[in-house]
Amino acid sequence: MRAHVSKKTLSEGLGMLERVIPSRSSNPLLTAIKVDAEGRGLTLSGTNLEIDLSCFVPAEISEAASFVVPAHLFAQIVRNLGGELVELELSGAELAVRASGSDFKLQTGDLSAYPELSFPGTADATLDAAELSRSLSSVRYAASNEAFQAVFRGLKVEQHASKARVVASDGFRLALREFSVIGEPRSLIVPARSADELVRVLRDGDARLSFSEGMLGVTTDRVRMNVKLLDGDFPDYERVIPKDIKLRVTLPAAALKEAVSRVAVLADKNANNRVEFLISEGTLRLAAEGDYGRAQDTLTVQQEGSEPAMSLGFNAKYVLDALGPIEGDAELLFSGSTSPAMFKGSGDAGYLAVVVPLRV
Repeated sequence: MRAHVSKKTLSEGLGMLERVIPSRSSNPLLTAIKVDAEGRGLTLSGTNLEIDLSCFVPAEISEAASFVVPAHLFAQIVRNLGGELVELELSGAELAVRASGSDFKLQTGDLSAYPELSFPGTADATLDAAELSRSLSSVRYAASNEAFQAVFRGLKVEQHASKARVVASDGFRLALREFSVIGEPRSLIVPARSADELVRVLRDGDARLSFSEGMLGVTTDRVRMNVKLLDGDFPDYERVIPKDIKLRVTLPAAALKEAVSRVAVLADKNANNRVEFLISEGTLRLAAEGDYGRAQDTLTVQQEGSEPAMSLGFNAKYVLDALGPIEGDAELLFSGSTSPAMFKGSGDAGYLAVVVPLRV
């Protein structure tokens, strides 16, 4: 087998696989990458038993062949090659990697012992890949990395007849994004770390989703991925979304992000980076205090509702995370000084975040 491939394209494909394939494993074959050279290019595949990933790289192939090589070594070699074109030549149990005067020889592994990866051939739902990536990335921050309940380490995906929701929560905050998709109603929980990899590989074009027992398959024109799903029941998140709104505040999201970032510099790190929100008479006053001093910032806002004034304390990081996906004006909706508050984009029905205020 001999193949000629763009160094840039091959390196990008190997980079995707490198994030999924473990660098160490009790089964050495799991640290390898499988390469199928045939037709119009190379198909690179790998797994960590939680995620199976396959990526297509266009190349000129002289003869079809398949082989496995150490994934991270292969990626490192290609990344450090000079020139723009890479030549791969398989001879017996050895793979030659050549470019711009450099010549590397890699020992291949036992192809017959490599795990069989099977990707779905049909789709249960189709949607814009960029929209799916945007939806996952906008709520990912709210998923826990340490929660005792495994479901909090995942993103819940709910599909209804003509729309879907992605929801994440760590028990102290919640993020939700809704988007359009046609398909059968269903509910599943994607591990947050697997969602991170989905976000990285999803680009333009369509994403075709396939559902099977305990598994989600995602296919694009270039990438195929299987994700092992989490078991368990996600808590009833609807009950924490504020319904009885007593105060609504509207202001530019960018101005609020900047002001919170400024005062948070002096917030007490041992008190959850507490920043006070004091709303009254069309102004929002932010205040923070710590061992080294205190800070204050005042913003002009549009204010409406039955409550003329309200005071709440929030973790500054949680507020900044909630505001992150919002562009243009932000709406802050309050039910009371001790009740969860909602953050959303003005006129944007797709995204919302709920943050629980800190106790006094």
